[in-house]
Amino acid sequence: MGINQRKAGAILSYIVLAVNSVIGILYTPIMLRLMGQSEYGLYSLVASVIGYLTMFDLGLGNAMIRYIAKYKAIGDKKSEAKLNGMFFVIYTIIGVIVLLIGLVLSSQVELIFSNSLTGNEIQKAKILFTILTLNLAVSFPLGIFSSILTAYEEFVFSKLITLGRTILMPVIMIPMLLAGYRSIGMVVVISVLNLAGLLMNTWYCLRKLEINMALKGFDFAILRDVAPYSFYIFLNIVVDKLYVNTDKFILGSVSGTIAVSVYAIALQLYEYYSMFSTSINGVFLPKLAAIAAKDRNADEELSEVFVRIGRIQFIILSFILSGFILYGRTFLNLWAGEGYSDAYYISLLIMIPAIIPLSQNIGILILQAKNMHRFRSVVYILIAIVNVLISIPLAKLYGGVGAALGTALANLAGQICTMNWYYYKKVGINIPGYWKQIGRLSILVLLIMTTAGALDRYISGESWIILMGQILIYCFLFTGLMWKFGMNQYERGLVRSIISRVTGKARRIMYN
Repeated sequence: MGINQRKAGAILSYIVLAVNSVIGILYTPIMLRLMGQSEYGLYSLVASVIGYLTMFDLGLGNAMIRYIAKYKAIGDKKSEAKLNGMFFVIYTIIGVIVLLIGLVLSSQVELIFSNSLTGNEIQKAKILFTILTLNLAVSFPLGIFSSILTAYEEFVFSKLITLGRTILMPVIMIPMLLAGYRSIGMVVVISVLNLAGLLMNTWYCLRKLEINMALKGFDFAILRDVAPYSFYIFLNIVVDKLYVNTDKFILGSVSGTIAVSVYAIALQLYEYYSMFSTSINGVFLPKLAAIAAKDRNADEELSEVFVRIGRIQFIILSFILSGFILYGRTFLNLWAGEGYSDAYYISLLIMIPAIIPLSQNIGILILQAKNMHRFRSVVYILIAIVNVLISIPLAKLYGGVGAALGTALANLAGQICTMNWYYYKKVGINIPGYWKQIGRLSILVLLIMTTAGALDRYISGESWIILMGQILIYCFLFTGLMWKFGMNQYERGLVRSIISRVTGKARRIMYN
């Protein structure tokens, strides 16, 4: 059953990813126009501040999954019940702490944002803070049931809940926006759907899986084992939250809700972009761990995987990035509407330096396989701190573009320079070989962009039809030239095998 659950869960994960992307692209412009730029900026600002409170998870969720799976494997129901009860109590306490902090923040909105928000926006922000705080406080104790579902490999049920919530959000929200409910209506819908999903997870665990929860006799020794494991996960959570939310918080403090709205759109585009770099990583960890365990030639084999997967990821990411450089401005004008022109430049400042660490994501798995991931966690904390220090003055001078520039400079120093030095000098990865391969591909990408730009001069105008035509021509141009001059034999074989599998399955479906 576990294997079937994993296979079905993997398929549903891709379905959720596809549905989420499609809905995001279709729903976002409707929502922006119905809600308004300032109102969307206010929602994004409050959500980014509340997002910091999710760090109180402290990385314990992953630890809980690990230990539940362990007790389940050996059939120790008693210890599992104690573990469930202990984490339920811990998360309930965390929920109460988060509730108190959130209510304090709600009462201090005027003090924090008095220079950038209007009186009406401050009153709305207080309501938004209160609703989202209550939602998060409840999510902590009930969220343990999501961890239990994962530990029990009940992927189908959990993914279906996620899929249902993703589909219901625009279905419910668009009529509410048409009826005049804006940011407050949005957070109410988000909160209700989140609570409904949590309650369904709770019901499934208690009724279907018959999960037990002992609220006394805790084994606190587990926490001593959990602490080191959770700490570096917690550091990664902190960095993720600082990376995603800090610039919006800074802009909300110095520039106002419109600047936050523009930056939020740029971040949404970056999230779509970065998803393409993580889709193939998960299957490599067991292989990398096996290679790292060897006594001989481990670094050479790991370097070969690093460069090989890095090339594939760079080709995919450069295709998206180069297309966005050429057509992103027109896309944003048509998609988001007027007032979002700066989102193009913000997106570029975030995407361009990110292409290197994103194409090197396999390096994270190599660090984990060799148990050398602590350095990366510390570096990323320093990146987040430097980002804050340089983004504040830049945001005051140049708004959202300045905040993005601060993020780009911090990432250049940390994710590219420092991490590449570490990969090369300490981990033993062939970084010069990686850059040699990426340099060759980059030259070809620049030539393709130049050719496409020259062809676009003969197609003028700004409409969805013209844009789709330009993008279609570019897709043929990029794939054709990359296939002929950029991809190696392994990469062409990989594409052929994927096409062969898809067409083979299509034939079997047609003839069966």
